[in-house]
Amino acid sequence: MLELRPNCECCDRDLGPDNPDARICTFECTFCASCVDGPLNGVCPNCGGGFSARPIRPPSLLDRFPSSTTRVNRQTCP
Repeated sequence: MLELRPNCECCDRDLGPDNPDARICTFECTFCASCVDGPLNGVCPNCGGGFSARPIRPPSLLDRFPSSTTRVNRQTCP
């Protein structure tokens, strides 16, 4: 099950579980669309992979399967 991390690892923007601007790589590194399209140039700085839009978990399932509350931040971001 996806963690649905709560923030962009680059700019620390909030990315709630229903945010359509969230992007993930195959390792669930999470970034906002602005960082992916801008400084990251579509390449994950952690693993070198590409990104896809993160699926939105239906609100009816968030109580049973909540999103993560652990924020992840890179020390450096391009």
